[in-house]
Amino acid sequence: MIYHSLQAIQNDLSEGKISCVTLTSDYIQRINDNKEINAFLEVFEEESLQRASEIDLKIQSGTAGKLAGMVIGIKDNICYKAHRLSASSKILQGFESQFSATVVERLLAEDAIIIGRLNCDEFAMGSTNENSAFGPVLNPLNKAYVPGGSSGGSAAAVAAHFCLATLGSDTGGSIRQPASFCGLVGYKPTYGRVSRWGLIAYASSFDQIGPLTHSVSDAERIMEVISGYDEHDSTCSSKDPMTLSPPTTNKGTIGYLKSTLESLALDPEIKAHLSEKIAELKALGYTLKEVDFPHLDYLVPTYYILTTAEASSNLSRYDGVHFGYRSDNAEDIPTTYRKSRSEGFGEEVKRRIMLGTFVLSAGYYDAYYTKAQRVRRLLSETTTTLFNSCDFLLSPTSPSTALMLGQNYDDPTQLYLEDIFTVYANIVGIPAISLPTGHHSNGLPFGIQFMAPAFKDEELLAFANQIMNT
Repeated sequence: MIYHSLQAIQNDLSEGKISCVTLTSDYIQRINDNKEINAFLEVFEEESLQRASEIDLKIQSGTAGKLAGMVIGIKDNICYKAHRLSASSKILQGFESQFSATVVERLLAEDAIIIGRLNCDEFAMGSTNENSAFGPVLNPLNKAYVPGGSSGGSAAAVAAHFCLATLGSDTGGSIRQPASFCGLVGYKPTYGRVSRWGLIAYASSFDQIGPLTHSVSDAERIMEVISGYDEHDSTCSSKDPMTLSPPTTNKGTIGYLKSTLESLALDPEIKAHLSEKIAELKALGYTLKEVDFPHLDYLVPTYYILTTAEASSNLSRYDGVHFGYRSDNAEDIPTTYRKSRSEGFGEEVKRRIMLGTFVLSAGYYDAYYTKAQRVRRLLSETTTTLFNSCDFLLSPTSPSTALMLGQNYDDPTQLYLEDIFTVYANIVGIPAISLPTGHHSNGLPFGIQFMAPAFKDEELLAFANQIMNT
């Protein structure tokens, strides 16, 4: 049986129509029957079935947690104690996590069943999930296309019904863009709303963990569990965990970013759909207003200067000495560092490390990194001004539908423009959600994006739920 919500699963569990064991077995069978999609790097078959059996007993005794019946996969950059972890990179060959991420501990505490770890772009760097050291992930809706990145395995697993939901990480759109490509709900929380403890860092001031689901209600239920203060993460907000907001009749004011709809990169069919959606929302009683956003062309350059600088610093720990891959060709300490990193990292990761090292170098720090930080502050100030007159902002999620698998680019940085509409939320730290509202003539789905002021996560999710149910 195919399920699209935890509520449906829990209803059938309570009526005895299914058990957690049979549900988990069905998911495992589906994964094994479709291995070519390559969504999972590892399936925890015996462990997940054992846990499912334990949760069935809890359900019978009335002591089960909020997420009982939710079979969930985790991206391969989220730590799970005594399980392998690689960030889809050769450099972490043989590494086993010594502790569990806070989000994993909170999922397990509420009786979620973790079924396996999911393929992704190496160190979460990419837009197609073709940068993995373990091969690309295929889009289950059409295997000639990519599922998006970097959380491509997370999106593909949900779209293929290998599990009910997954966790991904979003540094510049890595949850929302795959959600758009695979017809799912993808949610990036406010920066600091979810602990990053146990998340392998790409760019620490941008990264956030969030859910990919079929429904907004499931995203809400996961966020209710994983959000909240964590003493292990100094950047985590002290706010209490999120609570499920009751249905609202408040329509709110939606500002649509004029420059995103006028972008030359935007597919004409997606543009037409957005125009139709704006008219539809107006007809439903929402207040829609066009808002000026003159900084669109600065988003991608600012994002890549700052994130690569942080990546250069964060990835310096992978040196071939402390853990993970060590080159067999090393002769001394300098060659151990050089050869291990050269052989262990993929091309895209090396490209971003070098770019980050360049913008942090003595002669270029002020010209690039300092200037990008100033632009980030300007964008934050602009965002505050926009939300003075709007409750939510509307834009495309991605300029196109899913890209062809194996598509070659003369300039690798062309792919960076796939992030043109999503990086904004990460730069300024606000929550954003991609909703699956469109279907292209090429047969592929696409999403639209809504954003809200920082720490208005409950309001954004309640609003998204309202949008999807009208």
